[in-house]
Amino acid sequence: MDLPQPALPVLDLANQLTSTQEAQLAQQLHKLEQDTGWKLRVLTQFDQTPGRQVKDYWGLNERSVLMVADPRGGNLLAFNVGDAVREVLPRTFWIELQSRFGNQFYVREHGTHRAIMETVNTLDRCFHQGGCRVVPGLPQEQWILTLVTSILGGFVFGFAGKPRHAEELFNWRWALLISPLWFILFGAFGIGPVVTRTTDWLPLFRNVMGFAAGALLIYLAPISRPVQDPQ
Repeated sequence: MDLPQPALPVLDLANQLTSTQEAQLAQQLHKLEQDTGWKLRVLTQFDQTPGRQVKDYWGLNERSVLMVADPRGGNLLAFNVGDAVREVLPRTFWIELQSRFGNQFYVREHGTHRAIMETVNTLDRCFHQGGCRVVPGLPQEQWILTLVTSILGGFVFGFAGKPRHAEELFNWRWALLISPLWFILFGAFGIGPVVTRTTDWLPLFRNVMGFAAGALLIYLAPISRPVQDPQ
């Protein structure tokens, strides 16, 4: 397959981008390489595919990322990542990036061009800041999941702290004993994904309030005791 010369940073063989979008991406990729030394190249394919030609065509090496957009698979996106890149963007990052922007629901709702542009913008941001452990940004569906786990953590905390006798206001012994469970739900799954992906305080505040509301609801809820049959 004959590829255009000189080498272009974007090969839109599947015609997923307008000429304006393609020019914008090309400029962004050139600037990224000049600013950071990391090479990102974009290939869209469908019927036409250059195969292994792109490695020599773009001179891909350990500091390079090849992003392939192919709508024929279950996920739009695929990545070929150099060894040096994995030191600043780990394997879990690529899995999350692929699942966020390459899934069929996102592509159907926003279009292939938007998925490509947002993926490039995310990589551009991460390379400029020296790497990312997780994908920046908190999608609505992911935040809802963190809110649910925060509320569940509150349920566990509130239930564990319910007084076991009349003189007790809060059962700290049980709350501490079951702390690994409610802390994982609230801390690891409710707060962790939020603070690592966004600096916005609102989703964090909502999750804390969700935890507090869940704990208070269960703490105040009466628990019926089994009725014993008279002897």
